[in-house]
Amino acid sequence: MLYVQGLSKKYRKTLANDNLTFTVNPGEIALLVGPNGAGKSTAIKCIAGLLRYEGEIWICQHLNKTVEAKKSFGYIPEIPAPYELLTVWEHMEFISRAYQLDNWEQRAEAMLARLQLDDKKKKLGKELSKGMQQKLSIACALLPEPRVVLFDEPLVGLDPHAIKELKTMIQELKQAGSTVLISTHMLDSVADFWDKTLIMNHGKIVASRTRQEVEQSGENLEALFFEMTEDGDDRQRKDG
Repeated sequence: MLYVQGLSKKYRKTLANDNLTFTVNPGEIALLVGPNGAGKSTAIKCIAGLLRYEGEIWICQHLNKTVEAKKSFGYIPEIPAPYELLTVWEHMEFISRAYQLDNWEQRAEAMLARLQLDDKKKKLGKELSKGMQQKLSIACALLPEPRVVLFDEPLVGLDPHAIKELKTMIQELKQAGSTVLISTHMLDSVADFWDKTLIMNHGKIVASRTRQEVEQSGENLEALFFEMTEDGDDRQRKDG
């Protein structure tokens, strides 16, 4: 489970995250959506323990910066950053040693095959295209079978096969009881499999809906998104 309480992050005079509080339960896929600059990636980086912040973040009942929490989650950043001088397979071996995984080789082989990286095992990180680097980032994050997974714009730069495969993997994580949080500004790309949507604007969560709530109320999630994220000037120009 992921629990965020009172998360605030300030860059000098800019309040990027303003008192965010939300929960994502096991077996739940939550979307963190909003326009560019809404604060989504900052929140994800805080959850991943990459930034200092105010508030509390709990991963599987452990504070997010503890070793126990780090053992339980995987993070796929928006911009992949593989080790330039490690091969694809050496990345798998590095992760297996870092997480002290047993009998990981068969799972790594299968994951690389699903992502069409099995013929790239001897390629160095710096030799991979951006799309291949993204696939490698996904494989590294999911190899330890994390209980909480954070995706930051995971579909950007992927080819159609990889997009289809990743969507299947995300649904498999849900079925296995993992907690999944996806940060994106492309609602249509993840419209088929979300359970909860958190809409951000100007550093705040301005609306929260479950799929059941949307279906029962007849709301249009895309229309709600634009209603909650368009500034007054934008609405006035549209009305005019």
